[in-house]
Amino acid sequence: MNTARMLTVARIDLRRLFKSKDYWIPMGVLAGIFFLALPYLLLSIVTSTTSGDLVNKIGEVLQSLPGPIQDNVVGNTPAARAAYMLAVYLLAPVAIVVPLTISSAVGAHAIVGERERGTGEFLAHSPLTEREIFVGKMLASVVPGFIATGIGFGVYSILVNMKVGPLIGGWFFPTAGWWILILWVVPPFIAVALSVILWVSSRVRSTAAAQQAATLVSLPVIFTAYGVSSGLLINPVIAAISVGFVAWGLAIVGLASGARSLHRERLLGFGGDG
Repeated sequence: MNTARMLTVARIDLRRLFKSKDYWIPMGVLAGIFFLALPYLLLSIVTSTTSGDLVNKIGEVLQSLPGPIQDNVVGNTPAARAAYMLAVYLLAPVAIVVPLTISSAVGAHAIVGERERGTGEFLAHSPLTEREIFVGKMLASVVPGFIATGIGFGVYSILVNMKVGPLIGGWFFPTAGWWILILWVVPPFIAVALSVILWVSSRVRSTAAAQQAATLVSLPVIFTAYGVSSGLLINPVIAAISVGFVAWGLAIVGLASGARSLHRERLLGFGGDG
């Protein structure tokens, strides 16, 4: 594969994407809700509560959690411990939901969109190989999600440290579990989902069908990632590294299979299944 040609495919798609306000404004709002607005609301409620009943209920919830979580939760008061638990454990899946949602939206249009815009014929008759086209489309789908995640994760980290840090003695976030989650576990989960979504995008005949398929693919991955990410943060080292290896293996298999499924006639509108 020619790296320069793959990057050209990705660059053209990204330039077109970032010029489309219909895409990046809603996606920016989505990232703002998950990384800023929702965490700010929930953390503000927990850290500013003066209700004795609410504090007692929070203490009861903490006592019902598994032992490893209770051992890892930091804080001298129920409110502080609840805020720590919320910031570190319960809001962890935003790191999966946001990039996967954004990247899935791009991936659903990646190949079928070329046919609808009439540019599929150009790609089909270009010197690009099918694998170069597929990988270029994959890169163009991944980048927006990770840009949103990088910015959102930075904002979320500042918010958590400002709201929860004073209650537990200083800035503490990101934790080791979060670093492993963001750098090692999230990327292969996104790659697995996108490999399936791009495969579907190459076979259906309309963007609407691709979007529906992307939703069906994304939901189980999100639910799986929710459980995995929450569980990994309990024991973030060995478990996370092991799951990451498995996920990377699945991602490599998915990408190889997806690349083989793309044929030039599909870019021209022939051979679609939908």
